[in-house]
Amino acid sequence: MGSSILGVGQSALAAAQAGLVTTGHNIANASTPGYSRQMVIQGSAGSQDAGFGFVGKGTTVTDVKRVFNDLLASQVRSAETTKNQVETYYAQISRINNQLADPDAGLSPALQDFFKGVQDMAANPSAAASRQTVLSTAQTLAARFQSLSGQLSEVMESVNGQIQSSVSSINVYAKQIATLNDAIEKAQGNGEGKASNDLLDQRDLAVTELSKEVKTTVVKQGNSYNVFVGNGQPLVVGAQPYNLVSTSSTTDPGRSAVGYVSDGTVITLPESSLPGGKLGGLLEFRANSLDSAQNSLGRIAIGLAMTFNAQHALGVDLSGAAGGDFFTAADPRVDRSSTNAASSDKITASISNPDQLSGSDYRVKVVGSNFVVTRLSNNENLGGGALGTTFNVEGVDIDTSGTYADGDEFVVRPTVDGASNFRAAISDVSKIAAAAPILAAAAGANKGSGKISAGSVNSGFTSASAAALPVSLTYNAGSPNTLTGFPATMAVTVTNGTSSTTFAAGAPVTYTDGATISFGGMSFVVSGSPADGDTFTISPNTSGVTVGDGRNAVALGLLQSGNTLGNGTTSYQGAYSQLVSAIGNKTRELEVTSNAESRYLEQANAANQAESGVNLDEEATNLMRYQQAYQAAAKVMQTASQLFDLLLNLGT
Repeated sequence: MGSSILGVGQSALAAAQAGLVTTGHNIANASTPGYSRQMVIQGSAGSQDAGFGFVGKGTTVTDVKRVFNDLLASQVRSAETTKNQVETYYAQISRINNQLADPDAGLSPALQDFFKGVQDMAANPSAAASRQTVLSTAQTLAARFQSLSGQLSEVMESVNGQIQSSVSSINVYAKQIATLNDAIEKAQGNGEGKASNDLLDQRDLAVTELSKEVKTTVVKQGNSYNVFVGNGQPLVVGAQPYNLVSTSSTTDPGRSAVGYVSDGTVITLPESSLPGGKLGGLLEFRANSLDSAQNSLGRIAIGLAMTFNAQHALGVDLSGAAGGDFFTAADPRVDRSSTNAASSDKITASISNPDQLSGSDYRVKVVGSNFVVTRLSNNENLGGGALGTTFNVEGVDIDTSGTYADGDEFVVRPTVDGASNFRAAISDVSKIAAAAPILAAAAGANKGSGKISAGSVNSGFTSASAAALPVSLTYNAGSPNTLTGFPATMAVTVTNGTSSTTFAAGAPVTYTDGATISFGGMSFVVSGSPADGDTFTISPNTSGVTVGDGRNAVALGLLQSGNTLGNGTTSYQGAYSQLVSAIGNKTRELEVTSNAESRYLEQANAANQAESGVNLDEEATNLMRYQQAYQAAAKVMQTASQLFDLLLNLGT
């Protein structure tokens, strides 16, 4: 274009028109998600030497630039990732927090009602109504355990479904980004390197949406985005998307896991490798809160069942028979990996000490001819041993007898089924063992004032102890005063305050007024001043519950406040309170964090919009400016036309 007034006016008109179109495009897309405002970049068209100096040739539009800040966009994606992870975790944990902490539907009221019934039976051991109350409240307690477990299982199913949905969304965004990468490469190749702004906006919006599902990292290569998710798993490389798949856990078919397709093979990814976003929030909630809640509830159920059963077995029922299991205690669940050798056996596990249960699951892995046990709650190596041996870990006996292949893997879940399988094992009120199995009494012909307590038993009372009964003890006056007649197979311990003395089996025992005498798991107190030759008899309680005999019921009632869990540090109610407190504290923490992350996201979006967003007031100003420029350029061309007409008229 030469240095003519017409050419200059035409270039100005074209530049103003481009400005008007771009401004109109901005206004039209002011509410379009992910849109970045555009601006026209003008440059001088240069000048031409006219002999007397250089005369300008007008203007040219060099580019239509997208106003976009990579750093601010990255901050928005990061904020979206964190906010959606925390928000998802909070939404899920709020459900189980409401279930467990409910003052009416939680475990606490059912637990208190049950032990209230036990204590009432201790006061009225022969009353059928009291015994029926114990059975009814036991069934209510079992139903409450099962209900809470069922609600947690429903949450687990919901989480599985949401994981599958999130994986599907991630794959959709991956395909969309890959398609846009290809379109952008082609557009910029055909456009001599000029950016296709609207395609770039669509791609950045897709990446932002992807970051809501999982942590996303973008590495720019040429005009394309290479996208990595989680801790570095490639999802999009150029125009090639890579799919994630929802699959079943190799060690738990009922648990959704995330896999990666490589050469047609699905590789299950560790849950910790996919942090951030909705998916990361779901996986973190399930691993750190849901599993823990279900295991902790199961630990309480198993601990209650086993300790109550143990004490119940120390009593006798109305027919004089030893007490049977009062509750059903669940066995540990053992899952074998789907990758194990088909010929491999399955390890077994049993609970040996409910007091030591931690509420964690354990991975048992075969390494050569040995096995290694790992606590999954913190991935701590707990040791192991040679295959074929039994390994005790935190109250659980793991039996590795059998044939295994190197690399075989098992997951032992000691308490996961504890609450769902908790049931009352007794339905007949006469089978409740409220009485103690022994009766201690002073002979009616005794002449002294010596007395003997009714007696009690503990876990040391065995069939051998019962076989040694009856035992008749005789008081011998002398120096020292002694009791004789103890079994020749059992040592005797005399406890007076904090002092204890042990006597050999069958040996005379020094009499101490008010001291507790123990042998074979039986204990009683002899007090007063017996006369020489007075006798005291410890015999089996073969007649069942005698009038007022609720000694074992008293012991059962005391279990409510006893520290029977957590290595002797907490009670049933205490363990449940710890569970409710842990879930409640985590819920509150996530609520505060979620609010903070929401505010941070608002700030990040505001900063990004201040840079890239469309300001309608600013665009209105630009519209007027370009309109005036267009009118001025048109006036220049009109002037050029008039001058041209004048020249033509001079020749006529």
